[in-house]
Amino acid sequence: MIYATVDEFPTDLKEEFRERDDKMLKVAELKKVKQESRTMEKLVQEFRRAARGSSYKKKSLVKEFK
Repeated sequence: MIYATVDEFPTDLKEEFRERDDKMLKVAELKKVKQESRTMEKLVQEFRRAARGSSYKKKSLVKEFK
């Protein structure tokens, strides 16, 4: 990609890494979900919330849930 100004590159670079960091944080959060004393309904709600934005596909989510 060609940038019109020198200032555009660092901004673009930061945005790219921020998106990856957000996904990595979501994946880490997803891996921490445990049932403990929660009902299954509460567990599923928390798992779905954590799964949003993690970029996991359906089969991978099923594997993580198990």
